[in-house]
Amino acid sequence: MTTVAVISDIHANLPALESVLEDVGQRKGVTGTYHLGDLVGYAPWPNEVVELLKQKAIPGIAGNYDSTVATRYDHCGCSYEDPRDVELAHLSFSWTLDHTSEESRAYLGSLPFRMDLRPLGGHQAGPKITLIHGNPTLNTVYWTEDRPDSFCLQMAERLGSRSGDTVVFGHTHKPWHREIGGIHFINAGSVGRPKDGDWRACYLLLHLGGIEEGSEGLHVRPEFVRVEYGLERAQDGVRRSTLPDEFAKVLAMAGGKRE
Repeated sequence: MTTVAVISDIHANLPALESVLEDVGQRKGVTGTYHLGDLVGYAPWPNEVVELLKQKAIPGIAGNYDSTVATRYDHCGCSYEDPRDVELAHLSFSWTLDHTSEESRAYLGSLPFRMDLRPLGGHQAGPKITLIHGNPTLNTVYWTEDRPDSFCLQMAERLGSRSGDTVVFGHTHKPWHREIGGIHFINAGSVGRPKDGDWRACYLLLHLGGIEEGSEGLHVRPEFVRVEYGLERAQDGVRRSTLPDEFAKVLAMAGGKRE
């Protein structure tokens, strides 16, 4: 049995990331940590988050926020229905563009779209664990838990996934897990900006069995971990910056409705 940690949607929340990495570091059996992108946006530590991930040599992939900041796109690729949320998204993106260093932007631009892990070794066809941010074709499409099984299997087909494989993604900031046709579909939740009603940072531990020689297949067991972090420090950081103060409230609301 071995375990890998997967973190997603940090969104420049340095206090949350620090607490999650500390929690991961105290756990026995974790052989690697990977990130699913959306490292920046909405909080005032884009460069510090990038630097910490580089220092820890944590590999990962690009989220929509990472690629749009790296290329100075027109907007972050986020989708909101409420007009105020749309306005806030543009304010966040503009602020992030102005405060992300060229070095950080270069790192964000170097991140791949997907990553395939082969726990049993690359000398055989599978099984594999595929890491993406949004979905197999676009990081701006929300793969929510209410998507039908047919949608999930369509996404798996585009990835070349088959029975025994695992697909791990983020983008919606809400953790969930479903197994369909022998394929595990897992949303890792959000480290820095949860939207499932729980303000604590969320990350995924992927427990992998069957790696031992002679075992048949890979046994996957996901565990969602919630970590308390310095919420007040994060909120204070937002308020001390020129970001909208509403972002400080969002951290505590965790997806709840605005008052």
